[in-house]
Amino acid sequence: MENKQPSVMDLLIETHAGLERQGPGSPEMTRKALGFLDHLDQISHAADLGCGSGGQTMVLAQHLTGAIIGLDLFPDFIHALNENAQKQNMEKQVKGVVGSMDELPFEKETFGLIWSEGAIDNIGFEKGLTHWHGFLQKNGYVVVSCPSWLTKERPAVIEKFWSDAGSGLDSIEHNVEVLQKCGYQFIASFTLPETCWTDNYFIPREAALKGLLKKYPGNKTVEAFVAENRDEVEQYVKYKQYYGYVFYIGKKI
Repeated sequence: MENKQPSVMDLLIETHAGLERQGPGSPEMTRKALGFLDHLDQISHAADLGCGSGGQTMVLAQHLTGAIIGLDLFPDFIHALNENAQKQNMEKQVKGVVGSMDELPFEKETFGLIWSEGAIDNIGFEKGLTHWHGFLQKNGYVVVSCPSWLTKERPAVIEKFWSDAGSGLDSIEHNVEVLQKCGYQFIASFTLPETCWTDNYFIPREAALKGLLKKYPGNKTVEAFVAENRDEVEQYVKYKQYYGYVFYIGKKI
């Protein structure tokens, strides 16, 4: 076991595949975002992009009557979603597929709702909203969450932290303007509470990280990976007043 050399991507998948959520969020906040949408019963097709193992996908399935496709780049996450859908007898409504958020393998104007929690940041807020626009039906909804600046003040250390992580944080006001520029009517935005980070993501992830250290004792790649994840927690504790995850809800014009 000591001789095995997992890559950082291997470790990322192994850490998160068993978690209910792969980023900050909660069933309560998913339901809150759904509450801004009209006529849920009329949405025949929905997509959850960058769905991970599908914690929020299954919440959507409890409130929508139409078919839901969960899409993620990593097969391990899609396997977990499909397995969970079978366990809950929702496999006829919920289907996970492997695919890329920036090259959607669907017909144009397929969906009445495109959902994405904590994933659009991977390809860029504007890029994602622009690409996804064509796959929404007229008056269809887009609902995304992503990290955003909450204040005008941005300490250099945390700005560098996010930049090094490849994340393009912007202010809520800027993101709302981008959403409108991309062809959506702005419906609402709201910030996720601290518990969505701590109780629902950091604490479960820490248990998985401890499991990695036990599984790969003395492995420097694993130790560095765990240290980076724990540093993210420390940064959040110190600077959480400056940034947070924000839901953005828009309607295709």
